[in-house]
Amino acid sequence: MSRKVVRSSKFRHVFGQGVKADQCYDDIRISQMTWDSNFCSVNPKFVAMIVDASGGGAFIVLPLSKSGRIDMSYPTVCGHTGPVLDIEFCPHNDNIIASGSEDCSVMIWEIPEGGLITPMTDPVVKLDGHSKRVGILSWHPTAHNVLMSAGCDNVVILWNVARGEAVVRIDTVHPDLIYSACWNRDGSRILTSCKDKTLRILDPRKGTVLTEKEKPHEGSRPVRAVFVSDGKILSTGFSRMSERQVALWDPNSFGEALTLQELDTSSGVLLPFFDPDTGIIYLCGKGDSSIRYFEVTDEAPYVHYLSMYSSKESQKGMGYMPKRGLEVNKCEIARFYKLHERKCEPVVMTVPRKSDLFQEDLYPDTIGPEPAVEADEWFNGKDGQPILISLKDEFVTTTKTREFKVHKSLLKTTSASSGNQQDTSGEVQSLQTEVKQLKQAVEDLTKRVSELEKH
Repeated sequence: MSRKVVRSSKFRHVFGQGVKADQCYDDIRISQMTWDSNFCSVNPKFVAMIVDASGGGAFIVLPLSKSGRIDMSYPTVCGHTGPVLDIEFCPHNDNIIASGSEDCSVMIWEIPEGGLITPMTDPVVKLDGHSKRVGILSWHPTAHNVLMSAGCDNVVILWNVARGEAVVRIDTVHPDLIYSACWNRDGSRILTSCKDKTLRILDPRKGTVLTEKEKPHEGSRPVRAVFVSDGKILSTGFSRMSERQVALWDPNSFGEALTLQELDTSSGVLLPFFDPDTGIIYLCGKGDSSIRYFEVTDEAPYVHYLSMYSSKESQKGMGYMPKRGLEVNKCEIARFYKLHERKCEPVVMTVPRKSDLFQEDLYPDTIGPEPAVEADEWFNGKDGQPILISLKDEFVTTTKTREFKVHKSLLKTTSASSGNQQDTSGEVQSLQTEVKQLKQAVEDLTKRVSELEKH
């Protein structure tokens, strides 16, 4: 009689490791604000962190290669008049970052190649529409230039960033403070958690509630929730006895949790990061010194504990690198940027493998930087599935993805009319044809030179 004692999984032995001291970013005064956002955003080019600023609010943006001690006089992005509460890089353009602040505004910034040389005070676009501080930002995963913001006025706004206008304003749904708001994989649904102890799935364009779940967790402390694979929802919260919990829900039958596990009695809010390619959910507690990770599968108990990365220092925030920024030849499946009080330390999650060849089973095609639809199309009802890329030939993804198309024609002006956009696209086409002609001419000349050399 054979008994299967241990569940077989290729992620059973995933381990986390902090990088060497010289690869950390040192001497950065991380913001002291008591706010439960990540405080850090990262992509294959830059890492951005909210920092302490006297008067107003600021965040620092560093090229990934600029590790080591950061000079006190290093320029920051400091256009907000109140502390910055959340920042997030645009998934479709590595140089664009959004910031939300206590001054009730959202600002969009364009970071120059190679990072800042002088302090940046003027945003590309300023989005005004909230009446209280803005604490949550999230870019649409597949539509270009669509940004969601949620403020302490209990309002969710969907912006068309290119035109600088609020297209959808969801202001009658949440009676209390919004704790978290996120998109599903193709951006056709929004999931919010609120202080009234309710999870809600919303139709983003109509602003209507599709389904809701009251009291996913009994406790009164903040609840976080994210979409995981197959439309399921994973939430983190607290029990009545203030024990931290993680639960998995099926929105089609919201009555009972598929699983609800108690973790410990710490007081920090658990920030969930889900990787759809591997099915792993990482839970990073604010104020904890550890990252727990679980595998989400279709078999009971659905959320399987894998392991825990522990360190001595507690974390004040956490950034999560998109898949295309990882080193695939080292079997790296996730990289976190952990904020300490005075530094940022990358933490690498690795699957131990002997071969350094590309591991097909660890890296299925993943979401690339190309948007599937434009903002206007999406607001008019067109959904787009994520455009996937293979990581196989991208051993150093930072170089390849640096050259992805930049759609700045829309961002240049806040009120770009459709006529202007057609003009700019026409200009681009004429430039492209000119470049082709020049290339052809150079090829012809090199042929002639080589023929003459033969004679």
